[in-house]
Amino acid sequence: MSVTMKEVAERAEVSISTVSNVLNGYAHIRPKTRARVEAAIEELGYRVNMPARQLRIGRTGVIGLALPELSLAYWGEFADSVMRAAQSREIGVLIEVTDACRKRVLEVLDSPYRRITDGLLVVPNGLEPHETDLLDVPYPLVVLGERIFGAPADHVTMANTEGARAAVAHLASRGCRRIATLGAREGEVMGSATLRLRGYHEALADAGLPEDPDLVVTANPWTRATGAAAVRELLARGIDVDAIFAMNDAMALGALHELHRQGVEVPNEVAVIGFDDIGDAEYYEPALSSIAPGRDEIAERAVDMLLARIAGETAEPRLVLADYQVMERQSTAVRR
Repeated sequence: MSVTMKEVAERAEVSISTVSNVLNGYAHIRPKTRARVEAAIEELGYRVNMPARQLRIGRTGVIGLALPELSLAYWGEFADSVMRAAQSREIGVLIEVTDACRKRVLEVLDSPYRRITDGLLVVPNGLEPHETDLLDVPYPLVVLGERIFGAPADHVTMANTEGARAAVAHLASRGCRRIATLGAREGEVMGSATLRLRGYHEALADAGLPEDPDLVVTANPWTRATGAAAVRELLARGIDVDAIFAMNDAMALGALHELHRQGVEVPNEVAVIGFDDIGDAEYYEPALSSIAPGRDEIAERAVDMLLARIAGETAEPRLVLADYQVMERQSTAVRR
């Protein structure tokens, strides 16, 4: 038989309402009383009946998470970070994949699943940057990523421009002067590529390095294969390059593979840095330098902001940029 709240109250010699107040985190309870209730809970092994509690407060205890994909390492690891953040707050997560497709994003925003989730974290890749009105929904929502800014919802993202600028500055500090970037996207108005390319150009200006359109290589999607193909293109065209900033780690790993295949020594001939700091980066050979964009911080802040909205917070929408860190590894080591 499961332990009841009444039994906890009897063991702690308090009322049932006092036990309820302790469980709900009410502040105005005497420390000795709180300690007595918590001790009774521990001794009896009491567990909150979450379905009954959620029914009483009109919530399901589940949030939605809509991502462009899970096959790309960054998104899989980010989903894990969100699930861990939610689990620590006793919240479940329902994950949906949109394939960065407009139709799928709109379906997720109006999905029947919204009836069984208390709110939604969404990466709106597939929508146009100006379509902020589509994110004006009748339930708690937090926007993620770089596709849309200025929506009527809280927004948590990474410092794309600043992180890219730091990556290129790191290469310049190693004496690199012909720094290529992989991952530019033709026609993109707003997104990761646009923001990271902006950081690339800013860092070149900071270092007093000239612009060279031949060093900006388009690649889409951002995969190992497109990273390898971009390096093959650079080498086949005879472009003089001594460093590569790949706009994500998947492309950077593809670049490392192709450089090795063609006998180019890293970092002595070409240094390489990526962006995202996925788990594989540290265990490649040579280990890949990368920008850690604060994946866990993004997940924690996004979950907390969504839960605050679910609880009724009505403050103006906020934009949060996570901190980043340059992770220096062998692929950008000081040259011999």
